Amino acid sequence: MRVNARFEGEAEQQLNYLAEATGLGVSEVLRTSVQHYYEQMRAQRVGLTHFAAFVGKGRSGRSDVAGHYKARLAEGWSAKHQGRTPAVHESDPVSFAAGAPAAKGGA
Repeated sequence: MRVNARFEGEAEQQLNYLAEATGLGVSEVLRTSVQHYYEQMRAQRVGLTHFAAFVGKGRSGRSDVAGHYKARLAEGWSAKHQGRTPAVHESDPVSFAAGAPAAKGGA
């Protein structure tokens, strides 16, 4: 394919810089640039496709996950941090999930 393109201003400077820095001709710089951009886009799309294959595929056995996710998170946090006193800036995850304000000043 033959391409006729106009480069002006900053794009022209960038193209000239790449040609000088690599020792390649302008056409080869453009071919290499297109190849690099193509590979970058393909890798990004493949990554997203790979990720999308897992979205919504979990089978927890619970039918209420979407409606009760805060309570489920609180259960997980409580189990993970059992016996640990939260830092001053942390909320009590169980109270937060239940909709009550965090307890102040300890038990």
